[in-house]
Amino acid sequence: MHKGFLIWASVFGILGVILGAFGAHKFNELATTPELKEFLDRAYKTGVTYQFYHAFALIAVALLYVYIPGSLAQWAGRCFITGVILFSGSLYLMTLVKFAKIDIPSIIGILTPIGGVFFIAGWACLLLAVIKK
Repeated sequence: MHKGFLIWASVFGILGVILGAFGAHKFNELATTPELKEFLDRAYKTGVTYQFYHAFALIAVALLYVYIPGSLAQWAGRCFITGVILFSGSLYLMTLVKFAKIDIPSIIGILTPIGGVFFIAGWACLLLAVIKK
């Protein structure tokens, strides 16, 4: 078992519940325009959803590590962690910026697809670890 991945998964799970509840209750209250409501539904909820998917994926990697130890399994977990931070984190940041009406560099938007690439890389590492075993 990989304790570090279980810790990250737990933190992502806790934050996913908190952020999901906040988005469902408070953001809907604060979203005064149809544009903000659509953005919330599209971006923020996607961030929460993918954060949860990959919290569960980290749990799987942590438990599978007993049977498939090695660098590929470790890289799968690391990629999932990085993916959540970049993908979901950038969507949360963009949502906050949209609500606060703050101008930020558009470079923040590039973090989302980079995070997506880390998700794909994590799944590919997990696949290779299983095949290699």
